[in-house]
Amino acid sequence: MHVSSGVQGRSAGLGLALISAFAFGGSGVAAKPLIEAGLDPLHVVWLRVAGAALVMLPVAWRHRGLVRERPALLAGFGLFAVAGVQAFYFASISRIPVGVALLVEYLAPALVLGWVRFVQRRPVTRAAAFGVVLAVGGLACVVEVWAGLSFDLPGLLLALGAACCQVGYFVLSDHGGGQGAGDAAGEHADPPHPVGVIAYGLIVGAVVLTVVARPWGMDWSLLGGGADMNGDEVPAWLLLGWIVLLATVLAYVTGVVSVRLLSPQVAGVVACLEAVIATGLAWVLLGEHLSAPQLVGGFTVLVGAFIAQRSAPKPPAGPVAAGAGTGVAAEPAVDELSGGRAPH
Repeated sequence: MHVSSGVQGRSAGLGLALISAFAFGGSGVAAKPLIEAGLDPLHVVWLRVAGAALVMLPVAWRHRGLVRERPALLAGFGLFAVAGVQAFYFASISRIPVGVALLVEYLAPALVLGWVRFVQRRPVTRAAAFGVVLAVGGLACVVEVWAGLSFDLPGLLLALGAACCQVGYFVLSDHGGGQGAGDAAGEHADPPHPVGVIAYGLIVGAVVLTVVARPWGMDWSLLGGGADMNGDEVPAWLLLGWIVLLATVLAYVTGVVSVRLLSPQVAGVVACLEAVIATGLAWVLLGEHLSAPQLVGGFTVLVGAFIAQRSAPKPPAGPVAAGAGTGVAAEPAVDELSGGRAPH
């Protein structure tokens, strides 16, 4: 009986993880036509985050205690994983193919290892170093460095900015995410509920993006028109609904539930399909074809990122001395939130 329900739970978790990967992978495909129709990338990001924040308000109210218990984690998630990652990502896809932008983002696990090695001064394994080399080599194929500087450099830098925001979120969560309100004996509270963190992260992200994007200057009439998707006109409101409800709310919630039913490691493996799905959807729906070297390079980036992520050093057994880098007690909280990576 227990075995049967355990198998059913894993099957359901795998299905939800796949749904999450598909939902996240479709965000760029739905956003790019809106950007090409005349909406500023920052305005599209604001619409996505603000709309999702409104949908998640009941969840935020239910977990309102997080505002007092984990303000740094909520601020970090909203600033980096929500506002930063998505703003840089949407800005990058306005200049370079969706698949390329997402593959560049998958350098984040390699960059995290760089932080661990050179800032925290903790050793990394040879396997992790090999994963970093693979990811960088694959990126060179994705951007086709042999073609000189013909690749859109600003678009590439914007995608790298999204990867750096992921690193910033991981580092911040690593530092404060696991240190809840403890008692006098130094015992810590349970990790924060990931859905609550997501809800408040969206709210924080919406506030930050409101200041940055200034949506009152947006041409709202564009949302009543259509957007071109590889020769077919699609209602702009339908694409916006796709971005808010499917690529944000559904993607985050199913991702969190899948981690609960599977494990952070398994969910992280499935999450790597996001880049493959995004590239495939962009190919079919937007006509963005990647060359054979780019496809090989993209596969290499994913393999390298997977090896780097899975070979990350374990947290030290004791407390980290002040000034020696950030603590690592929060690693489970990070995994529960995103299966090992910050979503888009």
